[in-house]
Amino acid sequence: MKKFKLGVDVGGTFTDLVAIDDTGHTVIAKSPSTPEDQSIGVIKGLTVLAERAGTDLKGLLSNTERFVHGTTVATNALLEKKGAKVALITTHGHRDVLEMREGLKEDRYNLRLPRFEPLVPRNLRYGLKERMNFKGNILQALDRDHLSETVADLKRKEIGAVAICLLHSYKNAEHEREVEAFLRSEMPDVYVSRSSDVLPQIKEYERVSTTVVNAYVGPAVKRYLTNLESRLQEAGFLGRLFIILSHGGMAPVEEAWRIAAATVLSGPAGGIAGSRKCSQLLSMPDLIPFDMGGTSTDISLILGGRAILSADGDLAGQRIALKSLDIASIATGGGSIGKITSSGQFDVGPESAGSVPGPVCYDNGGQEITVTDANLILGYLDPDNFLGGKKKLNYPETLKRMEELAERLGVSVDAAAAGIYRLVNMKMADGIRIMTLRRGVDPRRFTLLSFGGAAGLHAVSVARELEIPKVAIPTVASVLSAWGMLNSDLRYEVSRTLVGEVRACAKDIAGLFAELEREAHKKLSQWYGDEIKSVFSAEMRYGEQIFEIDVPLDGIDVGSPDFAEALIERFHHQHEKLYTYALRDQEVTFVNARVAAVGPVESSTSTEPDTLAPLNGLEPKTVRPAFFGTRVDTPVYHIAEMAPGATVVGPAILVAETTTVIIQPKDVAKVNGLGWIEVDLAGLHDRS
Repeated sequence: MKKFKLGVDVGGTFTDLVAIDDTGHTVIAKSPSTPEDQSIGVIKGLTVLAERAGTDLKGLLSNTERFVHGTTVATNALLEKKGAKVALITTHGHRDVLEMREGLKEDRYNLRLPRFEPLVPRNLRYGLKERMNFKGNILQALDRDHLSETVADLKRKEIGAVAICLLHSYKNAEHEREVEAFLRSEMPDVYVSRSSDVLPQIKEYERVSTTVVNAYVGPAVKRYLTNLESRLQEAGFLGRLFIILSHGGMAPVEEAWRIAAATVLSGPAGGIAGSRKCSQLLSMPDLIPFDMGGTSTDISLILGGRAILSADGDLAGQRIALKSLDIASIATGGGSIGKITSSGQFDVGPESAGSVPGPVCYDNGGQEITVTDANLILGYLDPDNFLGGKKKLNYPETLKRMEELAERLGVSVDAAAAGIYRLVNMKMADGIRIMTLRRGVDPRRFTLLSFGGAAGLHAVSVARELEIPKVAIPTVASVLSAWGMLNSDLRYEVSRTLVGEVRACAKDIAGLFAELEREAHKKLSQWYGDEIKSVFSAEMRYGEQIFEIDVPLDGIDVGSPDFAEALIERFHHQHEKLYTYALRDQEVTFVNARVAAVGPVESSTSTEPDTLAPLNGLEPKTVRPAFFGTRVDTPVYHIAEMAPGATVVGPAILVAETTTVIIQPKDVAKVNGLGWIEVDLAGLHDRS
């Protein structure tokens, strides 16, 4: 029996599934997501995947060697404000840090900006009588009577989770551990999040916010993953389930729900892992991954073949200071609703029809016109061949709803649909500008990597908005996040604060790195039996600066005699790279040490061009009218039947079972040696 590796990514509209067997053959499937319980959609999708792989669900799962999963449970809990009822225990006098934040407003000149609502209301924030100083010395012992009174009050208020964040616990976690132990003995069913476990670093607001987010989403993540693991075992799965984390690595279930805040970018992280692999296979070191799904679009950067990591994460207004991939998410997708606002303006999104009820054309009760409906009216989608013919789209009802919108706008049906198409493209182009131009990066020297079920319909037009000369579309584009998860390594990160001038603290810094490396390796070795690699980085600043920058320490021996000088020079180089200058006569301050233990996983990537089987019952080439400024009889090509070297000049429509690619007039699409599509934009390619 063949052995399989499975990747499953749950999106807002569809659940994407990929199985790669031990011969490298790839099978994909898409199944509607089930927001009420994502595990239901996962099991249904796995059943479809098993059928396509020539077996049944038990046969697939019992022969699965590795199962990697990306989930949006934490993301949805934050965005929809449906997390646990959380209490915060902090040091006496500091319970309002969560609400004061950093003393800044997101939009400082907006006088009508609504007041920020913290995840923990003031009546559930408790100041505990205890105190550490900045060196970790105890100034006031923990008042156990006060702790007992606090916990008794928590019991009365039926709390679902508790965040513990005491002052300077990153230096000395003794009091936090005592509070945690007492909580677990008195309230064993409550989820407990301790800051010295979640983020043992300096900066009080970042630490308390991240710890609270962890407590807020933790119960939902734990409940979902426990439920999914149980369902999989009942269906015959005998292996270990791994969860993709926000930094692009993966960890077992128990680690994922312990640091649940690290899963808020779980789904998009798989796409970045897949993008890194695409960069290698295409020999294109600079890519803009463009992941357009049903409810949102995720944009990131691959620079020199590497993804960018950041500790400045923010989701739904909540600060999450854990290391994560730098991803900009825009509330624009195939399900985004086109509407006339109360002020009379025409807009698309951010509201989405999601998977339920979905676009009007899904015939599932949707009443409002979406981007997908516009693509159908424009002739870009075939109503009789959606998802390889498995789903019919309701064209008459969609046309009726579009006519109603067009009448309100005072334009033709085609103009209304084209307006939605153009507006959503402009919004996504603006998202790419934020990711590139505002960071000093010129998007014109990049290739746009298109993936996600809806991306192929828009990628070429978005690229032209930005004068990007080339678009690449893998054959697994519609499920690239799930495919990418099978190319993610096991990863466990630890960090610790040590503030001091680098030369004066060189021995302490080297000792801290060695300690963190031992800790990280010890933890990862519980899940991984092969050789473990270490990735070192530091957060540093000039002495008078307020904010640190992340400094990768690749190639630096942290145990060498000249370690301090190498560290300082690396910081100067990184500062100059980011801000165009370095102050080499100023002292450099070390703030945080970070070590990632990485367990490399053998690549599961198949480069075969026939990852999508030919579509059943369709001619190799058809023609249908589509809108490109006017209605044009447009040739339709089946991607699975296009051999490497094949060339198509637009306008054209390229179709696969789970995605459609629109080639604009005069643009040229070629099939490369991998069987993937590369589109050269007319008039732009010679600028690259």
